[in-house]
Amino acid sequence: MIIGKGLIANLFTENDSDDIVFFASGVSNSSETRREEFIREEDLVEKTLAQFPEKLFIYFSTCSIYDSSKYNSQYVLHKLHIEELIKRQATHYLILRVSNAVGRGGNPNLLMNYLSHQITTDQQLTIHQHATRNLIDVDDVKNITLQYIQSKNWNKIVNVAYLENFFIPEIIEAFEEKLNVIAQKKHEEKGEHYSIDIDGLDYHFNITNKMDYLDNLIKKYYD
Repeated sequence: MIIGKGLIANLFTENDSDDIVFFASGVSNSSETRREEFIREEDLVEKTLAQFPEKLFIYFSTCSIYDSSKYNSQYVLHKLHIEELIKRQATHYLILRVSNAVGRGGNPNLLMNYLSHQITTDQQLTIHQHATRNLIDVDDVKNITLQYIQSKNWNKIVNVAYLENFFIPEIIEAFEEKLNVIAQKKHEEKGEHYSIDIDGLDYHFNITNKMDYLDNLIKKYYD
Protein backbone atom coordinates (compact mmCIF):
# COMPACT_ATOMS: atom_id res chain seq x y z
CA MET A 1 0.00 0.00 0.00
CA ILE A 2 1.32 3.41 -1.00
CA ILE A 3 0.01 6.50 0.74
CA GLY A 4 1.00 9.67 -1.07
CA LYS A 5 1.45 10.96 -4.60
CA GLY A 6 4.70 12.89 -4.44
CA LEU A 7 8.31 12.29 -5.39
CA ILE A 8 8.98 9.60 -2.76
CA ALA A 9 5.63 7.84 -3.07
CA ASN A 10 6.02 7.47 -6.84
CA LEU A 11 9.26 5.54 -6.35
CA PHE A 12 7.45 2.47 -5.11
CA THR A 13 4.63 1.97 -7.60
CA GLU A 14 6.32 -1.23 -8.83
CA ASN A 15 6.93 -2.43 -5.29
CA ASP A 16 3.41 -2.10 -3.94
CA SER A 17 2.63 -4.91 -1.53
CA ASP A 18 -0.21 -6.08 0.70
CA ASP A 19 2.31 -6.52 3.52
CA ILE A 20 3.83 -3.03 3.51
CA VAL A 21 2.61 0.53 3.99
CA PHE A 22 4.80 3.12 2.26
CA PHE A 23 3.69 6.28 4.06
CA ALA A 24 4.85 9.27 2.01
CA SER A 25 1.91 11.63 2.44
CA GLY A 26 2.93 14.12 5.06
CA VAL A 27 3.99 17.70 5.60
CA SER A 28 6.92 18.15 3.23
CA ASN A 29 7.55 21.90 3.48
CA SER A 30 10.00 22.60 6.29
CA SER A 31 8.61 26.16 6.53
CA GLU A 32 5.07 24.92 7.18
CA THR A 33 3.35 26.47 10.21
CA ARG A 34 -0.33 25.70 9.65
CA ARG A 35 -1.60 23.55 12.50
CA GLU A 36 -4.26 21.91 10.33
CA GLU A 37 -1.56 20.46 8.06
CA PHE A 38 0.21 18.84 11.00
CA ILE A 39 -3.08 17.49 12.36
CA ARG A 40 -4.00 16.10 8.95
CA GLU A 41 -0.81 14.03 8.79
CA GLU A 42 -1.08 12.84 12.39
CA ASP A 43 -4.69 11.73 11.90
CA LEU A 44 -3.80 9.84 8.73
CA VAL A 45 -0.86 8.09 10.39
CA GLU A 46 -3.00 7.01 13.35
CA LYS A 47 -5.83 5.87 11.11
CA THR A 48 -3.48 3.83 8.91
CA LEU A 49 -1.72 2.22 11.87
CA ALA A 50 -5.06 1.26 13.40
CA GLN A 51 -6.38 -0.15 10.13
CA PHE A 52 -3.29 -2.19 9.26
CA PRO A 53 -1.60 -3.09 12.56
CA GLU A 54 0.38 -6.07 11.23
CA LYS A 55 1.84 -4.46 8.10
CA LEU A 56 5.39 -3.14 7.95
CA PHE A 57 4.89 0.63 8.30
CA ILE A 58 7.54 2.65 6.45
CA TYR A 59 7.55 6.34 7.29
CA PHE A 60 9.65 8.88 5.41
CA SER A 61 10.81 11.48 7.90
CA THR A 62 13.46 14.18 7.53
CA CYS A 63 17.11 14.86 8.30
CA SER A 64 16.12 18.48 8.98
CA ILE A 65 15.98 17.50 12.64
CA TYR A 66 19.78 17.84 12.65
CA ASP A 67 19.67 21.40 11.30
CA SER A 68 20.20 23.77 14.23
CA SER A 69 18.34 26.52 12.38
CA LYS A 70 15.21 24.35 12.24
CA TYR A 71 15.54 22.28 15.41
CA ASN A 72 12.78 24.05 17.33
CA SER A 73 10.56 24.70 14.31
CA GLN A 74 6.99 23.46 14.26
CA TYR A 75 7.90 21.24 11.31
CA VAL A 76 10.74 19.41 13.07
CA LEU A 77 8.87 19.07 16.35
CA HIS A 78 5.93 17.62 14.42
CA LYS A 79 8.12 15.07 12.61
CA LEU A 80 9.68 13.96 15.90
CA HIS A 81 6.22 13.59 17.38
CA ILE A 82 5.08 11.42 14.46
CA GLU A 83 8.17 9.25 14.81
CA GLU A 84 7.42 8.63 18.49
CA LEU A 85 3.78 7.88 17.68
CA ILE A 86 4.85 5.23 15.16
CA LYS A 87 7.38 3.69 17.55
CA ARG A 88 4.66 3.34 20.19
CA GLN A 89 1.87 2.02 17.99
CA ALA A 90 3.40 0.07 15.09
CA THR A 91 4.21 -3.62 15.39
CA HIS A 92 6.75 -3.43 12.56
CA TYR A 93 8.16 -0.15 11.33
CA LEU A 94 11.00 1.59 9.52
CA ILE A 95 11.50 5.30 10.01
CA LEU A 96 13.69 6.66 7.23
CA ARG A 97 15.02 10.14 7.81
CA VAL A 98 15.73 11.35 4.28
CA SER A 99 17.98 14.30 3.41
CA ASN A 100 17.30 16.45 0.32
CA ALA A 101 15.92 13.95 -2.19
CA VAL A 102 16.59 14.77 -5.84
CA GLY A 103 14.50 13.35 -8.67
CA ARG A 104 12.34 14.17 -11.65
CA GLY A 105 9.36 16.33 -10.80
CA GLY A 106 8.10 16.73 -7.27
CA ASN A 107 7.46 19.84 -5.25
CA PRO A 108 8.85 23.00 -6.90
CA ASN A 109 9.98 24.15 -3.44
CA LEU A 110 12.45 21.26 -3.15
CA LEU A 111 15.98 22.67 -3.07
CA MET A 112 17.26 21.47 -6.44
CA ASN A 113 13.98 22.22 -8.22
CA TYR A 114 14.01 25.73 -6.79
CA LEU A 115 17.63 26.38 -7.74
CA SER A 116 17.10 25.03 -11.26
CA HIS A 117 14.07 27.25 -11.78
CA GLN A 118 15.79 30.37 -10.46
CA ILE A 119 18.85 29.80 -12.63
CA THR A 120 17.07 28.88 -15.86
CA THR A 121 14.64 31.79 -15.55
CA ASP A 122 17.45 34.26 -14.76
CA GLN A 123 16.17 35.07 -11.28
CA GLN A 124 18.54 36.35 -8.62
CA LEU A 125 19.82 33.87 -6.03
CA THR A 126 20.85 34.92 -2.55
CA ILE A 127 23.65 32.50 -1.70
CA HIS A 128 24.68 31.79 1.87
CA GLN A 129 28.35 31.05 1.42
CA HIS A 130 28.72 28.65 4.35
CA ALA A 131 25.41 26.80 4.03
CA THR A 132 25.50 23.12 3.14
CA ARG A 133 22.86 20.60 2.17
CA ASN A 134 22.95 16.85 1.77
CA LEU A 135 21.60 15.73 -1.60
CA ILE A 136 20.57 12.17 -2.37
CA ASP A 137 19.29 10.63 -5.59
CA VAL A 138 15.76 9.24 -5.24
CA ASP A 139 17.02 6.04 -6.85
CA ASP A 140 19.36 5.61 -3.89
CA VAL A 141 16.48 6.34 -1.51
CA LYS A 142 14.50 3.58 -3.22
CA ASN A 143 17.36 1.08 -3.19
CA ILE A 144 18.12 1.73 0.46
CA THR A 145 14.46 1.30 1.40
CA LEU A 146 14.11 -1.97 -0.48
CA GLN A 147 17.38 -3.26 0.96
CA TYR A 148 16.17 -2.67 4.51
CA ILE A 149 12.81 -4.27 3.74
CA GLN A 150 14.49 -7.39 2.39
CA SER A 151 16.94 -7.65 5.27
CA LYS A 152 14.08 -7.47 7.81
CA ASN A 153 16.30 -5.12 9.80
CA TRP A 154 13.25 -3.28 11.08
CA ASN A 155 11.94 -1.34 14.07
CA LYS A 156 14.62 1.30 13.82
CA ILE A 157 15.37 4.81 12.59
CA VAL A 158 17.74 5.10 9.64
CA ASN A 159 19.41 8.25 8.32
CA VAL A 160 19.15 8.12 4.53
CA ALA A 161 21.72 10.55 3.19
CA TYR A 162 24.73 10.80 0.90
CA LEU A 163 28.31 10.40 2.09
CA GLU A 164 29.02 14.15 2.21
CA ASN A 165 27.27 17.49 2.28
CA PHE A 166 27.46 20.02 -0.55
CA PHE A 167 28.09 23.73 -0.10
CA ILE A 168 25.38 25.80 -1.79
CA PRO A 169 27.96 27.64 -3.95
CA GLU A 170 29.22 24.23 -5.18
CA ILE A 171 25.71 23.31 -6.27
CA ILE A 172 25.21 26.63 -8.07
CA GLU A 173 28.55 26.29 -9.88
CA ALA A 174 27.69 22.75 -10.98
CA PHE A 175 24.36 23.97 -12.39
CA GLU A 176 26.11 26.80 -14.24
CA GLU A 177 28.64 24.43 -15.78
CA LYS A 178 26.16 21.73 -16.78
CA LEU A 179 23.51 24.12 -18.12
CA ASN A 180 26.05 26.54 -19.63
CA VAL A 181 24.52 29.57 -17.92
CA ILE A 182 25.64 32.26 -15.50
CA ALA A 183 23.33 32.66 -12.54
CA GLN A 184 22.48 36.02 -11.01
CA LYS A 185 24.03 35.72 -7.56
CA LYS A 186 24.14 37.75 -4.41
CA HIS A 187 26.58 36.34 -1.84
CA GLU A 188 26.17 36.62 1.91
CA GLU A 189 28.75 35.53 4.49
CA LYS A 190 26.49 33.29 6.49
CA GLY A 191 24.83 29.88 6.43
CA GLU A 192 24.30 26.76 8.52
CA HIS A 193 26.25 23.53 8.26
CA TYR A 194 25.08 20.34 9.94
CA SER A 195 26.31 16.76 9.78
CA ILE A 196 24.24 13.62 9.30
CA ASP A 197 25.51 10.43 10.87
CA ILE A 198 25.30 7.61 8.31
CA ASP A 199 27.71 5.21 10.01
CA GLY A 200 24.79 2.85 10.52
CA LEU A 201 23.62 3.04 6.91
CA ASP A 202 24.20 -0.35 5.32
CA TYR A 203 24.45 0.75 1.69
CA HIS A 204 27.09 1.20 -1.03
CA PHE A 205 26.75 4.24 -3.29
CA ASN A 206 27.75 3.60 -6.90
CA ILE A 207 29.30 7.08 -7.12
CA THR A 208 31.46 7.88 -4.12
CA ASN A 209 33.16 11.02 -5.43
CA LYS A 210 31.15 13.96 -4.17
CA MET A 211 31.38 16.22 -7.23
CA ASP A 212 30.78 13.34 -9.65
CA TYR A 213 27.64 12.50 -7.68
CA LEU A 214 26.43 16.10 -7.92
CA ASP A 215 27.19 16.31 -11.64
CA ASN A 216 25.28 13.09 -12.22
CA LEU A 217 22.22 14.43 -10.36
CA ILE A 218 22.09 17.53 -12.54
CA LYS A 219 22.70 15.62 -15.76
CA LYS A 220 20.11 12.98 -14.84
CA TYR A 221 17.27 15.25 -13.76
CA TYR A 222 17.92 18.80 -15.02
CA ASP A 223 20.07 18.75 -18.16
